[in-house]
Amino acid sequence: MTAKEENAALPIEGARFLIVGGASLVGSATAELLLQQGAGEVTILDNFYQGSREAIRHIEGNPRLKVVQGDVMRLPQLLAASKGVDGILHLAAVMSITMDRDPWVGLDVNIRGAQNVIEAAWIGGVKKLVFASSNAVYGYGPGIVGELMETTPFHSTDAPPAAILYGASKIIGEQLCRDAHRKFGLNYVVVRYSTVYGERQHYRAANALYIIETHDRVRAGQRPQVIGDGSETKHFVHVSDVARANVAAFASSATDIAVNISGPKPTTTLEIVQLVTELAGKSLAPEHVAPDPGKVRLTSGGAWRIDHAKAAKAIGWRPQVDMREGIRRLIAWREAAERKQVAG
Repeated sequence: MTAKEENAALPIEGARFLIVGGASLVGSATAELLLQQGAGEVTILDNFYQGSREAIRHIEGNPRLKVVQGDVMRLPQLLAASKGVDGILHLAAVMSITMDRDPWVGLDVNIRGAQNVIEAAWIGGVKKLVFASSNAVYGYGPGIVGELMETTPFHSTDAPPAAILYGASKIIGEQLCRDAHRKFGLNYVVVRYSTVYGERQHYRAANALYIIETHDRVRAGQRPQVIGDGSETKHFVHVSDVARANVAAFASSATDIAVNISGPKPTTTLEIVQLVTELAGKSLAPEHVAPDPGKVRLTSGGAWRIDHAKAAKAIGWRPQVDMREGIRRLIAWREAAERKQVAG
């Protein structure tokens, strides 16, 4: 390992971390894992517009956890929160569904907000930034087929404008990281998540929402709905695997790099519906429906797979949770949460 690579590695034990947008599915899981691995302090900064206190309830009692209400659009708040911090994980972003309703707010948060985090990182002398990007950087539409690798170009033909705006905003965020590395020597790793799902799932991500809606329908005794013929490919990744990837990105010697973070293998929408129905203990035949062109929902595409070989090589990460196990955990969590709510 060269001296440059040693400087890029950030050991977890005893280090201080800031998670911007941390009161979220990915943020809460990553904070929990950092604390388990001996981080000296983990600060969650969130404006609680999309994040929630409930998402971090399970770790709030940890004395090494700090929760700060702040906004990614306010640089002074980021500067204060990043003081003395060794690593920053930037998660705060507006996704496609919200981007559809208010594109200017989405672009502002995803681009100016990213630049604010980057400025806070290099001004504060942070050792490493992990920037949460997305497989949306490859675009959307029927032209996306085969292996999606880190070198796959952006595809926008026949895709919903909001989805393209979201993907483009993530591309700009990645390039802002590259710019800071070249100008100021900021160490960073871009982690391009495929669709994240799992315990503490919210109702905002278009693809992951499909799992939740299917579960809601079959529990109510209604037939699950499959969009189209069900052959459309999706590549999900469980939140626990994403948390492991974030931590591995900090601890590795990798810098100035982008890597895909995806599940063990892709699945089709029909397979998702069948898994949810089976694991919910139901035997309802799926109903095939036409997609609603007015909604930003499941991304469209043919048969493709998001390759994660580069992540294995660069940060030593591979996914561990397959789709069956991940959906089983999500359903178990939802049912346990409901029982707890009924019990008062």
